[in-house]
Amino acid sequence: MFKGSIPALITPFRDNAVDFKAFDVLVERQIEAGSGALVPCGTTGESATLSHDEHRAVVKRCVEIVAGHVPVIAGCGSNSTAEAIGLVAFAKEVGADAALTVCPYYNRPDQRGLEAHFTEIANNVELPLFLYNVPSRTSSDIQPETVAALSKHPNIIAIKDATGDLPRVTKHLNMCADGFIQVSGDDPSAIGYNAMGGQGCISVTANVAPKLMADIQAASLAGDFAKARELEAMVYQLHRALFLSPSPGPTKYALSLLGLCTPEIRLPLLTPGDAVRAEVEAAMKVAGLLD
Repeated sequence: MFKGSIPALITPFRDNAVDFKAFDVLVERQIEAGSGALVPCGTTGESATLSHDEHRAVVKRCVEIVAGHVPVIAGCGSNSTAEAIGLVAFAKEVGADAALTVCPYYNRPDQRGLEAHFTEIANNVELPLFLYNVPSRTSSDIQPETVAALSKHPNIIAIKDATGDLPRVTKHLNMCADGFIQVSGDDPSAIGYNAMGGQGCISVTANVAPKLMADIQAASLAGDFAKARELEAMVYQLHRALFLSPSPGPTKYALSLLGLCTPEIRLPLLTPGDAVRAEVEAAMKVAGLLD
């Protein structure tokens, strides 16, 4: 149910409000391109600067527009366990298929605290949970032993691993419950992640190149790594360009070039400067997205 290219959707803005008209188009574009699932209100969706009302409205709208065509994995992370439980409960109420729950940031719990945090969420809401490990943003790194312990909980079904540490895939396979799902959160290493035993990628690049990313995932999951590498050569430069300034600024700029939304982003992030914009445009041309 959860595999392949899974875009971490941007949240489009116009005049500092969520642009739901643009959001609807972006969601429909992803479904048509063959994306395996959608993630609203993750890091790329600027969840850190969405109000609680905006967050809930975006998740609800995503579920409505998807209308069962692909699974919705709602971003529900917080460094407050109680707040995360509330977001997961809302996601379940509006019909999301799963929740993506990030390691608590800023307060930096140890492994016991991480296990207790995720267990408390899973105990309180009966909705499939993806653990989200992104130490570069949270300063909390959920270790394989902790992942293995959590994988035994019936509501904790998967991990999004954005560490880029490919040997962890094997560690998780050896230690976790049968059927535990592993998806990458790192576009440049996603093919290697699948080769090690992963089942997909929650992708930033898929916002801009959804069909290419879906095709790369389909090829790698089918074991056709020659085809996957051929397609990857078209988007490798784009992976890099989309992180030359703080994400999702370059991604929103790329989508604005396609006429899909404004490049507007919320403070404290800023739209990319001239040099980054030039790199994004060049990478989009290599990917065949611009003439």
